[in-house]
Amino acid sequence: MEDTERAELQRRTLRTLTTGQVVGAASTSSAVTVGAYVIQEILGQKTPWGGIATATVTVGTAVMAQVLSRIMSRNGRRPGLQLGYALAAVGAVIAGIGAEHSSLFVFLVGLFLFGNGGASNLLARYAATDLALPEDRSKSMSRIVFASTFGAVFGPLLIGPAEHAGENWFGWHKYTGPWIFASCVLAVAFVNISTRLRPDPLVVSGGTREKGGEKLPSIPRTLGIITATPKGKLALSSMVISQVTMVAVMTMTPVHMKAHGHETLSQYVVSLHIAGMYAFSPFIGRFTASRGTIMSVVVGSATLVAATITAAISGEAAAILFPSLWLLGIGWNFGLIGGSTMLLESVSDENRVTVQGSADLMMSFFGGMAGLSSGFIRRAVGYHMLSAFAMVAAGCLMVAAWFFMQRRRAEMQVAA
Repeated sequence: MEDTERAELQRRTLRTLTTGQVVGAASTSSAVTVGAYVIQEILGQKTPWGGIATATVTVGTAVMAQVLSRIMSRNGRRPGLQLGYALAAVGAVIAGIGAEHSSLFVFLVGLFLFGNGGASNLLARYAATDLALPEDRSKSMSRIVFASTFGAVFGPLLIGPAEHAGENWFGWHKYTGPWIFASCVLAVAFVNISTRLRPDPLVVSGGTREKGGEKLPSIPRTLGIITATPKGKLALSSMVISQVTMVAVMTMTPVHMKAHGHETLSQYVVSLHIAGMYAFSPFIGRFTASRGTIMSVVVGSATLVAATITAAISGEAAAILFPSLWLLGIGWNFGLIGGSTMLLESVSDENRVTVQGSADLMMSFFGGMAGLSSGFIRRAVGYHMLSAFAMVAAGCLMVAAWFFMQRRRAEMQVAA
């Protein structure tokens, strides 16, 4: 393929993925915001299991990220993204049924399938790099992450109208409407990918494996490929710790605010948090391209430390949580883009697609465990201590990235 033809196909691919990110992020953010409230409706307001909603979604994302990436490695990006969005739409309907009938089992089954939407959105950032030049990968990835801003910010703001429509038009339970709304939006994402992601960017770039060829490596083997180099270890650590820190604090913030009489403000805090997660992606992508992936991880982890310190000292002051959650989103964005781009730098092109799924598996799995445990930690020692634990994790990443950067600089000076 000639360079001009490749560049045009890349632009068309990015436009398609951008549309999918907008609608996919809108569905995910709007529904997950009320997940903890559904659990409290079923198990009681004082239940420590409030984080199980986010945990189930992220575990579903973790498992399906691996499954979808394997489908992509054989068949291309489009079949994997189609399946992910379709299963997420079905899962949203099942979650709505569980919320309507106060069935915890049905609700959690729906949330697990709903996690496919998050897996598809995460893997779409890699699809943006299939046809990109190596020096443009972080910029292409950041464009897709940035596209999530519009859906993710405005999604939570549609919770109220979705609840109102469900209650007054259909006679549903208060928290059923957002899930049905999410299902409809995910159906739009499915149609967008099915009709517009042609030709498939991964197939065109020659990144698929031949059917009937060499067996795909197992998860332990792909993790071994990632951690075979210090750079790969730092890349995976950045993705995992950034996710764990963000999920643990973000999951319990609405619950913490509700406990202190600020439930009506929680959706705005979440929207600002999600704006921090996505809105600065173009800047972060350019920063990563110019200053390097290691510096991006250093800045991201330092921002996470600042965010968690602010959350820990917020007490009952809801106003402090606005800048805290905003910084939490920005730090996560630096860690995700920096770590993901570093991951691509640390492995060969042959293993690129396979390790993407395994890295997202680890990131989402540990994020899910953080979401699950966050409710118990908050109940046992308080929201401030939960934020302090997250601060320690982010601080460890910051120190590791800083020393790694200093060692690389010393090696370059010796080589010069």
